[in-house]
Amino acid sequence: MAKAVRSQKKSAEKKEVKISRILITQPRPETDKSPYFDLAKKYDLTLDFHPFIRVEGVSAKEFRKQRVDVSDYTAIIFSSRYAVDHFFRVCEEMKVKVSQDMKYFCITEAVALYLQKFILYRKRKVFFSADGSTGGLQDVITKHKNEKYILPVSDNGRNDVGNHLLKHNIKHAEVTLYRMVSNEIGEVMDSGYDLIVFFSPFSVQSLFEHDPSFKQNGTMIGAFGPTTSKAVEDSGMRLDIKAPAPNAPSMVSALELFLSGSK
Repeated sequence: MAKAVRSQKKSAEKKEVKISRILITQPRPETDKSPYFDLAKKYDLTLDFHPFIRVEGVSAKEFRKQRVDVSDYTAIIFSSRYAVDHFFRVCEEMKVKVSQDMKYFCITEAVALYLQKFILYRKRKVFFSADGSTGGLQDVITKHKNEKYILPVSDNGRNDVGNHLLKHNIKHAEVTLYRMVSNEIGEVMDSGYDLIVFFSPFSVQSLFEHDPSFKQNGTMIGAFGPTTSKAVEDSGMRLDIKAPAPNAPSMVSALELFLSGSK
């Protein structure tokens, strides 16, 4: 009986959590029409945007030193839009023409659709993870194990996909196309927030680079994407809001559910 009372009390305390200040670890939206601002108005929130990381692309000279000839490969794996942007940037700088037969394997449908910025989407073979997870992407790659893959990576990123390719003896070459650099976050972290939302494992890493002894205490944590969620949990923090989910495909919708008490 006492256990049930404690459980009810804990549940009640959770519902009474007041969220008024949220830190979004991404750049501020370019337009005021962003759904984030609709959410802020509806729930009387203070939203601050401050990216914890920035992406710096490698130069064409640095790429050449890796001795990877794009024309030798039949497929490329994209784990983010950053990878897409910097692959085509380097190809343009080096005047490399990507074969029309190249196959593209993407972590999510959103990244796959982003390819339309660079290729004639309908005329190319594009594949993506059904659930947006690394495991889902690995399953798709395994079904096409006879391809010869290029795997763009950050210079300091985790590489579960690369480990999968090695485990299954799938021909591939890892190429560093960009590096993640931590931004200065001291001032913003001193401001104090009820909720911090992460969108990349690198942002979680940046937090602990800034403050190795960071304690979550009463701060709530949100994460978008399976790799980001895993990074939050691996760091020892409690994950309070997770997206995408069946009833919350975006972080805005996940926040809406949480704030409305429907979580």
